[in-house]
Amino acid sequence: MYCDECKKRPATVHVTKIINGQKSEVNLCEECARAHHKEWSMAYDDNFPINKFLAGLLGFDAGKATGSVSLNLHAPGKCEHCGANYNQISQSGRLGCHQCYDRFQDKVEPLLRRVQGSNRHTGKVPKRSGGSIRLQREIQSLRAKLQQHVNNEEFEQAARLRDQIRELEKGMAE
Repeated sequence: MYCDECKKRPATVHVTKIINGQKSEVNLCEECARAHHKEWSMAYDDNFPINKFLAGLLGFDAGKATGSVSLNLHAPGKCEHCGANYNQISQSGRLGCHQCYDRFQDKVEPLLRRVQGSNRHTGKVPKRSGGSIRLQREIQSLRAKLQQHVNNEEFEQAARLRDQIRELEKGMAE
């Protein structure tokens, strides 16, 4: 895709604005984006730091950081594995290690729900491989629907789902 402005260079900056329900999209190269950045409500930055974005979601203003780590009385202590504290994590926007998820769970879980919509990673399965994984997920989904129908005493729909689950399980066994 080429730049909408100069039509010469590849578009690397994609701006989508929604104003009063009207959506407009502009695809620009870096040079044209720099030339038009004042027209947008946000400034264009060559090195958009995702960690600053995440730090903002954590409630830390990275612009006010002076390089020293101040104590946050509301944050729990340090991670026993890597030694990171919550202030360091909120400044960098990155967890120190895998155990930080457990140590700072009460702070990280709401953030993950806001950013990703869930705090559980389900991942994606390639279509060519992983057919059995997709079948297992479909069976789990159908079982949840089956339980809802049973709870609502919708037994005909529940019976259809039960039969569908049995067919999928038969296909997995083969």
